[in-house]
Formats: sequence, C-alpha cells, structure tokens
Amino acid sequence: MSPNLLTMVRPWSIMMSKTPRMNEIAISKFKATCLQVLERVRKTKQPVRVTRFGKPVADIIPPQDETTPRRRLGTMIGSGRILGDIVGPTGDESDLDAARDPVADEQDQ
Repeated sequence: MSPNLLTMVRPWSIMMSKTPRMNEIAISKFKATCLQVLERVRKTKQPVRVTRFGKPVADIIPPQDETTPRRRLGTMIGSGRILGDIVGPTGDESDLDAARDPVADEQDQ
C-alpha cells in the first residue's frame, strides 16, 4: 500500500442512518419563498424543516397520495338470502300477550 493514499473514514452513525437529513430553511427565508418551498416539497416528496434561531419551528411534509374511498353503498349486493316470509308476522298472537308489560296494563285500567 502506498503511503501517499488517504483513506476517508465516515462515522458509523452516518453510515447506518437510513433516513436522509431533512433540509432546513430559516423562517425569514421561508416567509420570502413560501410558495416555491411548498412546490419543491410537493414535487420532490422531501420534507423541509423551518427553523427560527436554529431551533425547529415546523416541518413541511409532502401530502399523502389521495386514494378514493371505497364505495360503501351497494357493496353487499347479492350477498344475502331471503329465508321464508319477510312480510308476515314473525310469531303468533300468544307471543304478543307474553311481551306485554303487566305494570303498564294495570296503570291503563
């Protein structure tokens, strides 16, 4: 190995970091170029952090992809079956007497 060759060693934390560093912009510059910054975030999908005196104030993040909601009305068409008579009474007249409230009947008299 030649003594004139230099080897650059990167810190382990930078090599293992999978998240890219967020772009930062001063709040005064953001105020002056707000529309351009928002358009850049939308196009590149890269977030931007707005800072004031070096401290984070806000994160501008790209919008999520809009997915149209699934239609709910009519999604169960064809999944039900009719068993028996759906128009007639569900029981006989003796069931009606059993369902009556005896206390309410006494108050009516």
